Amino acid sequence: MGSVVSYLGQLCGQGKKEEKDRCLRANDRAFNLSFRYANNTIKTSKYNVITFLPLNLFEQFRRLANAYFLFLLILQLIPQISSLAWFTTAVPLALVLSMTGVKDASDDINRHKCDKQVNNRRVDVLIDGQLKNEKWMNVQVGDIVKLENNEFVTADLLLLSSSEPLNLVYVETAELDGETNLKVKQALTVTGAMGDNVEALAAFKGEVRCEPPNNRLDKFKGILSVNGQSYALDNDKVLLRGCTLRNTDWCFGLVIFGGPDTKLMQNSGKSVFKRTSIDHLMNILVLCIFGFLASMCAIMAICNAVWEANEGSVFTVFLPRERGIDAPLSSFLTFWSYVIVLNTVVPISLYVR
Repeated sequence: MGSVVSYLGQLCGQGKKEEKDRCLRANDRAFNLSFRYANNTIKTSKYNVITFLPLNLFEQFRRLANAYFLFLLILQLIPQISSLAWFTTAVPLALVLSMTGVKDASDDINRHKCDKQVNNRRVDVLIDGQLKNEKWMNVQVGDIVKLENNEFVTADLLLLSSSEPLNLVYVETAELDGETNLKVKQALTVTGAMGDNVEALAAFKGEVRCEPPNNRLDKFKGILSVNGQSYALDNDKVLLRGCTLRNTDWCFGLVIFGGPDTKLMQNSGKSVFKRTSIDHLMNILVLCIFGFLASMCAIMAICNAVWEANEGSVFTVFLPRERGIDAPLSSFLTFWSYVIVLNTVVPISLYVR
């Protein structure tokens, strides 16, 4: 037995970061857990209590206007170049960041609620020879689950048997591909013969070897091995998470992919900080404004340098320079002073919407 597990572990690429193909055995959690497959819990939220503040601030400061005003705030803390109080920038910036943060927090709280609602849905799972009502999050790869009419498909399942003649089932795939017409799936004859016999299903030890998790909704390749016989599996034998069972009293299915490995979640992908086309356009506009602002400040700094060189010494009686500041350094400081004075060229509320 140990040699078989070891061989199948090598076949599946156990211990490797990338899953080459998947091996699982029906009604054998110990065997399947050894491969550390993902369970049926999903997570679409971006933050938690600890990560919200640093991640959200990092995301907001990826916007050039926010980064610009943070830089401006740092400049205003330098007495030699600042002619405005630091809080004139700090307060508006804090308000803008807070407003955006509250909106992002509200959106993420709703994601947490949706995740919790989905993960806590109930389904009948065959455990130790008995059907037990379990939460979706507790379903594991290799479990056999029972679905009833109008129920959502719990995970990506290999159809084993159904209440319909010829072991057919009808599913609605609107949440997957937007199509409202029903699609027909059919179980293999060798598994369909078990029907709803719980004892036969509990004794089923079929082994599945199939492709690794992917996002191809219309393709599936695998092999089911039962009693030394192998049977080819294709997309017509699989029920995908996100489908709804229709016009079928009941069916049994073997969990192949759970949670983040399901084709539905593989197409959703990990929750990321998306950059919209408006964000990209705003960043381009801000860069153009920065260029205009830098040009004006540079011109005025050069004019200041020329004036300091030609006329500045005459006015030192009335406007004495600080010790250690000569004409070139004065021009350099003047550049940053004008950046502060003309900061309103970039509106601080640019990204608030």
